[in-house]
Amino acid sequence: MIPRYVKRLEHYWYSKNPVALALLPLSWLFRFAAALRRRAYRAGWLKTHRLSAPAIIVGNITVGGAGKTPLVIRLVEFLRAQGYRPGVVSRGYGGSARLPRLVSPDCDARETGDEAVLLARCCACPVMIGKDRVAAARALTGQCDVIVSDDGLQHYALGRDIEIAVVDGARRYGNGFCLPAGPLREPVARLKHVDMRVVNGGAAGQGEFGMRLEPLSPRNLQQETVTRELGDFRADTVHAVAGIGHPRRFFDMLRGHGLSIIEHPFPDHHPFAPADLDFADDRPVLMTGKDAVKCKRFAKPNYWYLPVQAKLDDAFGARLMQLLKERVHGQKAA
Repeated sequence: MIPRYVKRLEHYWYSKNPVALALLPLSWLFRFAAALRRRAYRAGWLKTHRLSAPAIIVGNITVGGAGKTPLVIRLVEFLRAQGYRPGVVSRGYGGSARLPRLVSPDCDARETGDEAVLLARCCACPVMIGKDRVAAARALTGQCDVIVSDDGLQHYALGRDIEIAVVDGARRYGNGFCLPAGPLREPVARLKHVDMRVVNGGAAGQGEFGMRLEPLSPRNLQQETVTRELGDFRADTVHAVAGIGHPRRFFDMLRGHGLSIIEHPFPDHHPFAPADLDFADDRPVLMTGKDAVKCKRFAKPNYWYLPVQAKLDDAFGARLMQLLKERVHGQKAA
């Protein structure tokens, strides 16, 4: 979640403008603190805790939505198909529940956070939330043989066997500055030390794996067994609702499929209330799956959500299995 004061600065992160340049001294301090913290863990000054099961970390070096959650869902599906019993660890941001806690698909997002409920519904595997990622991950190791940590790249207390960084293919690294002058949590050089870089949208460069989000059939919030084709919504202008890190991606996807939309962007993890969706008409309301878990309790018949599926380069799975064999099972590639 991006603090409010940071959200106000986001407009200046994608060019080298006077505001961004004026904030560079603070950016340098942030960069130094991030580097010092990482060095403290690498040197053993701060303790890193290893798990009995292999840990795969999915994260990014920029603030805002890059597509981590869809990748985690696809990663779990892939691991299960390879014979593993995966479990997911998430922060549970926005929830009020006592942590750590096991999340079920029917949990209230107000207690466990929206992303955790979405993961529980889509992954069909144990999902544990907790501010203390180590405690949450250890709670899963008895029932899972591989742990996937959602948004965990900077949580160095949790040991990791494989690091996967997600890059927004459209926005990339903005102006290249660290917070608050730019969108970076860590310098771009941090990516030299991750095992795999996945680019969500846009063209994948050398050493990167491409990923795209494909929409599935929209589902009705009141009756999730009721679906429609996305093209059916072209007949009318729809209200498009997105309370995610990068709402523009959702809006562009809808327009790319020929829909005429009225945009309603909200802050990431926004705690939706009925008044937020009171648009004084009967037009269809189409939202993301992450928003749907918070709006279902007051859904109307014209509320729909759009599930998405992450599609990855074929080489991604082969590389992941190679890393698991080499680092976890001690088998050298042939």
